[in-house]
Amino acid sequence: MPITRVVDLDGHVFRVFSTERPGSGRAFLLVHGIGISHRLFSRLHGVLARHHSVHTVDLPGFGGLPKPASSPDVARMAEMLGGVVGDLGEEAAVAVGDSMGTQWVVELGAQRPDLVSHVATIGPVVDDRHRTAFAQALALGVDSTRETPSANVRVLTEYLRCGPRWYLRQLPHMLEYPMEERVGDLTQPLLVLRGGRDPIAGADWCAKLTRRAQRSRSVTVPGHPHLVQHTAPRAVASALDWFLGVGEP
Repeated sequence: MPITRVVDLDGHVFRVFSTERPGSGRAFLLVHGIGISHRLFSRLHGVLARHHSVHTVDLPGFGGLPKPASSPDVARMAEMLGGVVGDLGEEAAVAVGDSMGTQWVVELGAQRPDLVSHVATIGPVVDDRHRTAFAQALALGVDSTRETPSANVRVLTEYLRCGPRWYLRQLPHMLEYPMEERVGDLTQPLLVLRGGRDPIAGADWCAKLTRRAQRSRSVTVPGHPHLVQHTAPRAVASALDWFLGVGEP
C-alpha cells in the first residue's frame, strides 16, 4: 500500500500517496486535473509502481482536501507543489499531469528544473479551439459519452467532492494559462500524449505544443478518450518508458 503524507503550506493542504522503490533509478510524480483527484491516476500508479518509485498528489481543494481561503493561480500552485516535491527526498522526477494537471507540471518544470527531469502531459489543456468555459463544458460533455462507466463514476464522485465553488474559482486560471508559451520555456524533454478519441485535447493542438517545445515527443493512444491514463494505463506506462528511452510504445 502507498505511504500517505499530508503537507500543509499556510492553509494549502497537499496529500501525497507514495510507493517507493529504492534503487529503481526513476521517480514519477503524478498530478491530477481540475475537479478530480489521485483516484484517476490509481491504475497508472499501480502499473508504474511495479518498477519505479511513484508519488501521486492531491492538490489543495481537490479530493476532499480543505478549500484554501485564496485560489492560487497555476504559477503559485506549481511553486507550492515544488516545495512538496522537494521534501520527498527524490532526485529529479518525471512529472506527469493530465488535463489541468499538465499546466501544473509544465509550470513546475519551468520553475524548478532541479526537481523535474522530464515533463509528460496527458490530454493537455486548454486547446485553442475552445478557450471559454462554455466551449470547455461542451467538450467535456462529448468526452463523457466516450469514457468508460468506471471513469465517469469516478469523475462524478470527484466533482461532487470538489464542489462547484472551488471548481469555478480554479477554472479561470486554467483558461488563462499560456500553455503554448510555457512549454517553450522548458529545458527538459516534453511528452505530449493524448487518446485518439479525446475531444478536449485535439490532435492539432497537441501537435502545436509538440512543435513549440525545445525537445519533445508525441504519442497518440488510438481509440481512447481524455482520461486515457485510466482507460489504458499499460499503454500510457509503455509510452512513458519509450519517452525515457526504455522499450517501445
